[in-house]
Amino acid sequence: MATVLARPVAPDRPTQRYDLIGVAHARLVFLLLIFALLTSVLAGRMLWMGIAAGAGDTGRSGLAMVPPRADILDRNGEPLARTIDAYSIAVRPERVIGDRQDLADKLHEIFPDTSAGTFFRLLQPTKRWAYLRRRALPEQVAAVNALGEVGIEFPREKERLYPQRSLAAHALGFTSVDGTGGMGVERAFNDRLTDAATRGTPLVLSLDARVQAVMEAELYQGLTAQQARAAAGVILDANTGEVIAMASMPVFDPNKLNNQSMDARRNDIVQSAYELGSTFKPLAFAAAMDAGVVTSMSKRYDATAPLSVGGFRIHDDHSAGRWLNVPEALVHSSNIVTARIADELGTDRLQAMYRKLGFHERSAIELRERAGTIWPSNWGRLTTMTTAYGHGIAVTPMHLASAYAALVNGGVMRPATMLKLREGQVPDGVRVFSSATSARMRQLLRLIVLDGTGRSADAKGYRVGGKTGSAEKPHAGGYAKHSLVTTFAAAFPMDNPRYVVLVMMDEPKGNAETFGLRTAAWTAAPIVRRVIERAAPMMGVYPEASRDVDVSELTPLLWKAKGEE
Repeated sequence: MATVLARPVAPDRPTQRYDLIGVAHARLVFLLLIFALLTSVLAGRMLWMGIAAGAGDTGRSGLAMVPPRADILDRNGEPLARTIDAYSIAVRPERVIGDRQDLADKLHEIFPDTSAGTFFRLLQPTKRWAYLRRRALPEQVAAVNALGEVGIEFPREKERLYPQRSLAAHALGFTSVDGTGGMGVERAFNDRLTDAATRGTPLVLSLDARVQAVMEAELYQGLTAQQARAAAGVILDANTGEVIAMASMPVFDPNKLNNQSMDARRNDIVQSAYELGSTFKPLAFAAAMDAGVVTSMSKRYDATAPLSVGGFRIHDDHSAGRWLNVPEALVHSSNIVTARIADELGTDRLQAMYRKLGFHERSAIELRERAGTIWPSNWGRLTTMTTAYGHGIAVTPMHLASAYAALVNGGVMRPATMLKLREGQVPDGVRVFSSATSARMRQLLRLIVLDGTGRSADAKGYRVGGKTGSAEKPHAGGYAKHSLVTTFAAAFPMDNPRYVVLVMMDEPKGNAETFGLRTAAWTAAPIVRRVIERAAPMMGVYPEASRDVDVSELTPLLWKAKGEE
């Protein structure tokens, strides 16, 4: 028997192991590719849905970062109005678990301006939901939260904030509870501020917050010192019509509209029409120059006695008792000479000039709160005479400021605007006066400040020119002799006018500093001087002692008594 030995064949393990690793690797790569593909598809789908949703719903997802109302900035980028997320405090009375009277008393301690009785009524279970306070301060929210009442809620809501508080309040206005502009710029540009296409871009105004603060501070000082009923002031760019400052006293805070009188919200610059007195005289003289009625500065007019017309006597407040030439008539503010020149000019030509200045209609500025003017219904001879020195016709201070801009800028009337214009942008205007007449009026207005009733407005180095106006207020079919509206309308620097400054005071009382006098020379003109001295450098105008308007051909025409030489 034979034995056969056979070696068994060993399996090829290394080769088999290599195949398994390769298969596993291939499967893993395949799975990763599938995962990457699915991720890409999902990401693309989500991106497409986001774009589509943004295009289809511009009010929500597409403009999630755009504020519901555009910010408002001054010309230098200073914020004047913003929309913020603010706290409100509300209550669901049916959920209140504590004693309602005790809770009302504690709320009154936190909010002293609201009575405990008012809070108690709001907490009654007959109400489903009520605001306890809107625009609550953080410390007020914390204090109410510390009361531990579960029925009180603290919803976050969009609120309009005016970070400068009462600064430029009459120009800015405010928004109502529903977010709609209720006054001023907020109302006039409501569509621009809320439109989805533009609300992401701030609205830039022509106002300069620094200059505005100066105007308000000086007006307030004058208002309190003179115990006046009201005061108002405006600064215009004489060449573009941009409003650099606009103020009215008393003021209000648009952040806190409750418990503020409606009178405080009145913007007297555009909402109140006044007879502005002798500030009209330069306008009438300019019209007469253009019409060829006044052909020489040395032409003299009889001012020795009051002028009688139809049973009415026109007289001068401080009669010179002699014949006056043109510069003297303005320096001494003669009603008699102005009336004679207006009579020679005639109704048609005087009225045409007033119409070109827009005195027959509301001012052209964008604000909605614009008062109408009081335009004479009967333009007889006497009306022509009296309107030439600012009686029998009433306009707003904005009308007069725009008219003075035309008077000194070369003769072109341009509408006032609240918006900052682009560099070099000059709006189209209407020619009212010739350039030659405008140049002559710059000399005459400067002469009034150097030698006439406007001396207290002479800010040294700024070449101020202007005219005073002190008019009795209409009352019971006549005029109240002890109720004056005093105005000083000015421009500077008069050798190259850049800005018009107008200040008006309603019923100033006079004081020891003014020797009890209440006229514009003592009340309104000094405010203009202080405003110019403080604000002019902010507007790029600096004092120059070596420069002035050349009035050398006019000063010899001013009569001086012996000893005054």
